[in-house]
Amino acid sequence: MTDPAHPASARTAAPLVRARLAVFTIFGINGFLLALWVVHIPAIRERVGIDHAALGSLLLLLAAGALAGMHTTGRFADRFGSHRTTVVAALALAVATVGPGLVAAPWQLGLALVLFGFANGALDVSMNSQAVVVEQRYRRPVMAAFHGVFSAGGIAGSLVGAATLALDVRPPVTLAVSGALGAVLVAWTGRYLLRPERPPMPASPAPHGGYSRRVVLLGGVAFALMVCEGVANDWSALQVLERLDSPESVAALAFGAFSATMTLGRFVADRVTARFGGVAVVRYGALLAAAGMATVIASPWLGLTLTGWALFGLGLSGAVPQLFTAAGNLDEGSPGTNVSRVVGLGYLGFLAGPACIGWLSEASSLTAALVVPLGCVLLAAALAPALTPGPAQVPGNTTAPTR
Repeated sequence: MTDPAHPASARTAAPLVRARLAVFTIFGINGFLLALWVVHIPAIRERVGIDHAALGSLLLLLAAGALAGMHTTGRFADRFGSHRTTVVAALALAVATVGPGLVAAPWQLGLALVLFGFANGALDVSMNSQAVVVEQRYRRPVMAAFHGVFSAGGIAGSLVGAATLALDVRPPVTLAVSGALGAVLVAWTGRYLLRPERPPMPASPAPHGGYSRRVVLLGGVAFALMVCEGVANDWSALQVLERLDSPESVAALAFGAFSATMTLGRFVADRVTARFGGVAVVRYGALLAAAGMATVIASPWLGLTLTGWALFGLGLSGAVPQLFTAAGNLDEGSPGTNVSRVVGLGYLGFLAGPACIGWLSEASSLTAALVVPLGCVLLAAALAPALTPGPAQVPGNTTAPTR
């Protein structure tokens, strides 16, 4: 708590608390708008009149747009500040959310998805860069909770989207109202974001096409962990359906178990990090995820399988935020660029994982193919020392104001 005998300290604490709340808001908006798009995919596909194969091809355009946004935004965050790029990217995403609901032809949907993906990728990098700035000022871990709010925003968006569809509200109306609400919240809270205290550091010469060894290692761990998240998102329900011959309604509980523990874990991960450090959170979280995935692969029973997916989500929950914190605190290169590279490599894993499982499952079985995420979390545990504790990651540092 802030000492009332030191009013200067209070004046310093209040803007920091407002900045943290602003970042919470933007992470939540991002999760909410993304979920609304996902919920409306079937309705938009029917409106445009395309089959599943064409939709899959168009979704690649969304992924390409996201990667382009991630690649370019780091430099802008370094040059103009993450506080400015976060506001611009969030407003762009709010506007781009409306696009898919208005299209009537496949080429229009493709263009809308490129713009939506670019804005989302740009926001992913900029808001995580701003979160690093806020965490540095707090001088204690706060990053994982931001990602927890993102997950909570996704749950809220799914529920709102399902409710509006059940009430026969047209997708353009839902997306337009949600985008407008998001833009208003961004404009209101964006003024509280923090300017970086230090100017961007000149990038040091590095191998690997400009990627330093540390960034490559952090990006490799992010890739491995995001492979696992992608697999759980796309294949968990189908795994239970095929392995245990469960009804679809029951199989859906697998993803529910994973996402619930992922969300809850992110809200407690900061306290764990403050006590044990980011390296321990990644190492032992990955090992817990490995135990969960091994349980899923071996289990012949529904309850045990759902427990395995829950452990998998809990183990992964705090790991990825630590990588973004580590990237933003590297003593080489520029923070925004480092974050953009680690986020980009992680996103590649998120895309590659589900595709890899699909190919392997054709050759064997879906459950057997899950040895891939099992191997990925074991690799992440082995590479956990790649994280370098920065000022905000030092266990036990609680000199910043609390809630």
